[in-house]
Amino acid sequence: MEQNPIISDLGNTTGCKSCGAILKYAPGTNSLQCEYCGTVNEIVTPNDVEKVSELDFNAHTDLDKNNDGESHEVSSVKCTSCGAESTLKPNVTADECAFCGTALVLKNAHIKTVIKPKSVLPFKIDKKEAYSSFGKWLGSLWFAPNDLKKYAVSEKLNGIYLPYWTFDTNTLTDYTGEQGIDRHETEHYTTVENGQTVTKTRTRVVTDWYYAAGSVGNSFDDVLVNASHSLPRDYVDVLEPWDLEGLVPFNENYLAGFRSESYQVGLKDSFELAKNKIKGTIDSSIRSDIGGDRQRIHSSDTTYSNTTFKHTLLPLWISSFRYRGKSFRFLINARTGETKGDRPYSWMKIAGTVISGIITICCFGLDITTGIVALAIFLLLLFKVFK
Repeated sequence: MEQNPIISDLGNTTGCKSCGAILKYAPGTNSLQCEYCGTVNEIVTPNDVEKVSELDFNAHTDLDKNNDGESHEVSSVKCTSCGAESTLKPNVTADECAFCGTALVLKNAHIKTVIKPKSVLPFKIDKKEAYSSFGKWLGSLWFAPNDLKKYAVSEKLNGIYLPYWTFDTNTLTDYTGEQGIDRHETEHYTTVENGQTVTKTRTRVVTDWYYAAGSVGNSFDDVLVNASHSLPRDYVDVLEPWDLEGLVPFNENYLAGFRSESYQVGLKDSFELAKNKIKGTIDSSIRSDIGGDRQRIHSSDTTYSNTTFKHTLLPLWISSFRYRGKSFRFLINARTGETKGDRPYSWMKIAGTVISGIITICCFGLDITTGIVALAIFLLLLFKVFK
């Protein structure tokens, strides 16, 4: 079942055990240190050596209805720009969307019940490191407006946990197809050389096709599916891989000082997305089983067994900045430092580069048409690489 996104400040109200002051989780640690009295508040897990357990998929396909008490209610407000639904802190009447920077006003708020995750991958990169990565990214941009950095660095980085599902499953795939075996044939042909008709020989590859059918089995572990619509899927996919071996049982203290989003893509729909991700691996197994020099796959039918899942939160830093009326985003994997962002271009710089290139072509006496085409191809490749 698909749900609306909810950005929750769950964990922001964790209090110091000594003085009651509000605590924030320090990335890369296993404790919360009070900045007022200095008390170290350890984050206690049920068992320090306990692993995050896998849950049976078939037994939880109605997870939205049967959540075993693992739910909580939040008061949410929807962003009028990007559609993300955020939960404002108590007694706050205004905030801004973590995903696009649009101002949020507590108006027509509504209560929603959402399911808590079972595991979390805590922040490892702190805000100082995140700002440093942001600055390096800005400095690396080609054809960026000169004043971009001034606009961008003035915006704040938000730490947020995104919802994910991971799936383990065994597959058995029955297939039909064809095996191609290459052979070389020598053929004669005629051509004209120096006004004379001559006969020559050449070798060509001919493929003979033979019917093939069989079954292949595969095992998949931790197939990761982003359960949010708030960011483009290709953006968050670039941030992979995630070090899922660092997952710990869910504890609200890891969320202290950060926001978290509830899942929008339910368990069933997410498993369909997982199937799409593993299809390429299954097809490779089929081609390997068919063998030969070439393969054709005509049909395949896959059954899934022993399917288990985890519902988890993964951390990222996000900056949403506006430049000349348009919103741009910058994302950082808060575990590995992998970055992804979109940016504006300075068309004055691009025009200057083009003009300089044309002048250079003319000075060296090159063919102007060929030179301009080469320059255009170069710029297109440049945009693709540095975008």
